Amino acid sequence: MTAENSTGITVFGAQWCSDCRRTQKQLDGLGIEYKYIDLVADPAAADVAREISGRTQIPVVVYPDSSHQVEPSNADVEAKLRELSLL
Repeated sequence: MTAENSTGITVFGAQWCSDCRRTQKQLDGLGIEYKYIDLVADPAAADVAREISGRTQIPVVVYPDSSHQVEPSNADVEAKLRELSLL
């Protein structure tokens, strides 16, 4: 993860969430830049994530085409990255 977010991907999550850590690890391993919003450090962002997804589950991954995934599997994330030509 870097401060610059050239891919336009945003991940809403929390470090206590194993799915969030898994998704971050996958993106890091693939060398995909993303903005991480920690819902513990920024509780108001939980409302933003809920507005985007309509759900309370995390992580919420928002892509540059304005689509999103909630609790995506690694395969789902990889498929979306390929669809966006980021892989």
